[in-house]
Amino acid sequence: MSTTSCPFCRLPKSRIVDENEHAFAVLDGYPVSPGHRLIIPRRHIVSFFETDHEEREALLLLLDRSKKELDHEHMPAGFNVGINDGAAAGQTIPHLHIHLIPRYEGDQEDPRGGVRWVIPEKANYWTK
Repeated sequence: MSTTSCPFCRLPKSRIVDENEHAFAVLDGYPVSPGHRLIIPRRHIVSFFETDHEEREALLLLLDRSKKELDHEHMPAGFNVGINDGAAAGQTIPHLHIHLIPRYEGDQEDPRGGVRWVIPEKANYWTK
């Protein structure tokens, strides 16, 4: 996918809720929960493992700032932080993005396992 067809490379500035030199944060267009954010590098790269040191620092800085803002605005009880890195991992937009998903008491009947549910038949290891 080229930068001209990448939805993250073409996002309007009005969608950006925080930014720095190497990355920016937006509210997810299809949020899993209230406050769900994406942290995205400015450089069009597919994988977290393609980032350089400065980009990783910038991404993690925005992740921290976003978490603090969400704590203040939404008061979640927890967070899921995730990256779908590669098509086999469920990545549908080939531009790196980190999901910061606020979690709330009672949003799931049993939240145990968290990100392990990406492969449902292996997620519930505690009752086997």
